[in-house]
Amino acid sequence: MSKWTPQRTLDETEAILCGPGNLHETEVRLVDGRLQRVYKNLWPSLRIFWLWASKEHAKATYIVFESQRLTFGQAFQRSLKAACIYKTLYGIKKGDRVAICARNYPDHMVAFWACHLIGAISVQVNAWLPLDALHYCLAHTGSKLVILDSERADRLEPSVDKLVTDAGTNGFLVLEAHEGKGQWKGMQSWNTVLDNFHGETTDILNETEILPEDDATILFTSGTTGLPKGVLSTNRMYLTNVLNVLVASRRALLRRGENILPKPAEAQKGILISVPLFHVTGSTSLTMLATMAGMKVVFLRKWQPEEAARLIKAENISVAGGVPSMVADLTESSLAGFPMESLMFGGAPAPEFLAVRAGRVFPDAVMSQGYGLTETNSVAVGVAGHDYTSRPTTCGLPTPINDIMIIDGDKAVSTGEVGEVWLRGPNVMKCYWRDPAATEQALTKDGWFKSGDLGYLDKEGFLYIKDRIKDIILRGGENVDSVSVENALYADERVMEAAAVGVPHPRLGELVTAVVSVKPAFSGQVTEASLISMVSKSLPKFAIPVMIIVQDEPLERTQSGKILKGGLRKLARDAWEKRQKDSKVQSKL
Repeated sequence: MSKWTPQRTLDETEAILCGPGNLHETEVRLVDGRLQRVYKNLWPSLRIFWLWASKEHAKATYIVFESQRLTFGQAFQRSLKAACIYKTLYGIKKGDRVAICARNYPDHMVAFWACHLIGAISVQVNAWLPLDALHYCLAHTGSKLVILDSERADRLEPSVDKLVTDAGTNGFLVLEAHEGKGQWKGMQSWNTVLDNFHGETTDILNETEILPEDDATILFTSGTTGLPKGVLSTNRMYLTNVLNVLVASRRALLRRGENILPKPAEAQKGILISVPLFHVTGSTSLTMLATMAGMKVVFLRKWQPEEAARLIKAENISVAGGVPSMVADLTESSLAGFPMESLMFGGAPAPEFLAVRAGRVFPDAVMSQGYGLTETNSVAVGVAGHDYTSRPTTCGLPTPINDIMIIDGDKAVSTGEVGEVWLRGPNVMKCYWRDPAATEQALTKDGWFKSGDLGYLDKEGFLYIKDRIKDIILRGGENVDSVSVENALYADERVMEAAAVGVPHPRLGELVTAVVSVKPAFSGQVTEASLISMVSKSLPKFAIPVMIIVQDEPLERTQSGKILKGGLRKLARDAWEKRQKDSKVQSKL
């Protein structure tokens, strides 16, 4: 640990941060039958938040994507028109679900804001899912309107009639339809519908009252069954993160002895967002932060380090955020030495070396790390500046409205002892959509969310994550559910047992691997290549194993019949390391 003497104690910092009149001032309110610490100055709804932000920053550039540019004012007018279309043409009303399944186009955000102008629930669906899982998400949420891009339109077209029956879907709108074939069965072009609509928009904002505890969003997370689980959150839960994501940087400022007084007007700042909007890091954290602060949001079509570096320079971007591997890529790109103001890590474990390396390459940038889950609407814990670089393995302190308990069995453990991380606060989800059993398993009656992560608190209250209880593999910010990988392997009738496990990777955090045992009748007949080829047809690219160990011996199990993955992780890790060493030796020959 490097030496650093903060100018203010943690208690002094918190007293200023949450003091009367400050943005992060807190109060206690009765929410959902429980007294909770909440932000006093939080916007009451996503509609009010968007109305305020779009008016406050009306003339400023909001979204940049390739040749497209929208100001805040233009995005608002477009979202208002879209909201009227939702209501008038598709019968969308408060509480109805509108699904968005697309890459990060400008109209992705327009479609999102349109939902919240009329109190509809936005459903952000992972665009990389295969057809069966995609259909499940849309049908499970009963999405009345589905907004997608041309790639997803191609994938979903065979399922349109079934979705109308299963989900009660009234319409399908295709963003940027010109990038694909232009026409799909049962679907319409988003741009065509918007261009041809001339209905009245003046009264729509006054028709429905939207309250802080009204349902607002559904985002999906991987579940232990292999099917995604929909995380339902209210307006308060979702919006709380807008302020949570600011906490770490403001604490860092105060700890340096500076103040958080409003700065004089300066040139607009830009943020590069390279994380999909269907992840909480991309939407709940980074895009909402930019919306509040009046920042220019620059989207990438796909992650390419040199293209990211070019955009950062061309658009004068000062803030970049994403999974740690993206920050690592930037340190190796032509961007090195560029005066970045902030680099934000989240969505996957950050290697200990990354903050130090990034600090050397971008000496002006404040490094920050956030910890949270879809179920906590992203950030519940965070750290920035010297508090981070002097403790590069921590993920930070809880935000002013979040509590942490470390539980072993049914008891809270002492400082420094490892246990399951439990989180509580007004940002914790309401429930898993239409899944009371999973909700009961994850949430206690007094509001604690069981994260499934193992960690400990140090004497100052900083959280350190040691491992995960759940068998989810974190690959570059994507949550890969091991059960879905195993189920794909079981599609080969020659496979008797399958276990998916992660192996460490310096950039992506983990890679997906698997160990399978073969039925005796097929001993010696199953190859790694054939299994990888098979699962490649049903799994998204990020979930395809990079290595499959095929063996005749059955996998070790507990007395209750569960496969023991601890030994398999070591087996896979050792085998993967050997392959890497062998490939390096071979390349030198």
